[in-house]
Amino acid sequence: MGDVAVVIPTLRRLDSLERALRSVFAQAETLERVSAVVVADNDPDGSAGPLVARLAAEAPAPLIYAPAPRPGVATARNAGLAATQAPLIAFLDDDEAASPRWLAALLEAQVQTGADVVFGPIRGRVPENTGWTADYLEAFFGRAGPAETGPLEEPWGCGNSLMVRATALPGPAPFDVSADQTGGEDDKLFAALSARGGRYGWAADAWVDEFAPPHRATLRYALTRAFAYGQGPSQTAAAARDCTGVARWMLIGAAQAGVWGLASLILFILRRPSRARAYDRLARGVGKVFWIKGFEPKLYGTALLNPSAASGA
Repeated sequence: MGDVAVVIPTLRRLDSLERALRSVFAQAETLERVSAVVVADNDPDGSAGPLVARLAAEAPAPLIYAPAPRPGVATARNAGLAATQAPLIAFLDDDEAASPRWLAALLEAQVQTGADVVFGPIRGRVPENTGWTADYLEAFFGRAGPAETGPLEEPWGCGNSLMVRATALPGPAPFDVSADQTGGEDDKLFAALSARGGRYGWAADAWVDEFAPPHRATLRYALTRAFAYGQGPSQTAAAARDCTGVARWMLIGAAQAGVWGLASLILFILRRPSRARAYDRLARGVGKVFWIKGFEPKLYGTALLNPSAASGA
């Protein structure tokens, strides 16, 4: 039996899920180490079931269908973990496609760094007719990092990652389901890991492409998510009952909002495409200030059952 399982949470994105699965099937260099590929289906209607059944016959490793009918990003990740006992867990999102050496590069980086969690780079892809925001959105949906494999000081997101189960994913349900609708389940996971002295690594060659569908490849959606990302540090400090930390992040956010608000206004008047990045930083700053419940955007879980709601339209 192999020592790594690939977990793919999914919710009603069958075409992109098939693309993600086939990219995992193409990991020829490391398939002997793959104990299972797990599809955690977050659709109450079980829409991924027939696809998984169809692809199971051609899968080069056991393909497991794990129903997670209560929509929520943390619930889906937990369901995927519950379907395997593999000591190493690689997460791939259903809108991502892995490069041929993706898993090999993650595994090599984990050995090299000894990290509890290893992250890889992401190339953002948006539809051709996206317009003036295309460069910003491709960077937004992507993830850049160091040119060389090595240790990281801070964690990234779960998409395109490899985790050592014993240290990074303790207990039967390590992802906090209170984040099901808003995201941020990985912020809480990594904050707890950092508090335990956990280590992070970077796999420079573990590339994946992330394909943003049209309803997500919009400035409005990206800024809503940027606002939610900005809330993360303040919310993490609040969850730890760190009042000083909350105050510090709110002050940082207020300063960011002031600086980038002015920059946004100037760039808007000049009609510069770079204004999208200024809007992004403004949104993140505002998020640090308005972090309490009631201001949390609903971007996951049931929101994804209605794409127009998820896009903020």
